[in-house]
Amino acid sequence: MGIWRIVLADDHALIRHGVKKMIEENPTLKVVGEAADGLELIELLKTTPADLAILDISMPNLRGIEAIREVRKICPQIKVLMLTMHKGEQYLCSSFASGADGYLLKEDSDTELLPAIDRIRQGEVYISPNLAGEFPEDVIAACSSRNDGSGEILTPREKQILQMVAAGVTSRDIADKLDISKRTVEHHRANMMKKLNIKRVADLVKYAIGRGLSDTLPE
Repeated sequence: MGIWRIVLADDHALIRHGVKKMIEENPTLKVVGEAADGLELIELLKTTPADLAILDISMPNLRGIEAIREVRKICPQIKVLMLTMHKGEQYLCSSFASGADGYLLKEDSDTELLPAIDRIRQGEVYISPNLAGEFPEDVIAACSSRNDGSGEILTPREKQILQMVAAGVTSRDIADKLDISKRTVEHHRANMMKKLNIKRVADLVKYAIGRGLSDTLPE
């Protein structure tokens, strides 16, 4: 087995140092670059070939979930492991929907980092043990099945409506704003929930928050 090249993206230098030290305990793994945020990672990958990117979710300038999509554009074949403190279902699902291959909690990294990398290297999906035991199998399967590498599950119109749903706008007001019928709005909402395997509107809102679609209302 040849050397697997890895890049790290985390805004804390001490964390990057610790992760690098653990990774290089395995002679078949090598950290070939480091970045302090998503934008630095994108620039790094333009000049540094890599097989795996390990990203944090909470980074300045370009968050980890958004960075996955850009990483996939530059390096379609690269694998992505999220290394994060976030335990929320919306973060896990948003990461897989955007193209991640694994989701590892920082609290599990001491014992699970190398096994996670090995699983991903073999083409499998990895989820931190603490989360695998917390979420039902159907939730994890639904999240993993969304990984199409593009991160684009919803149509532009659906995302437009989702932004307004997340902001608390009623179906009637959405219909008036978009000059469509209330029934059409409700059809779009039902279709989104079906695509995302979401049963409650509250969970749809959580999804919007996790994808950064609730920050501003569309014009």
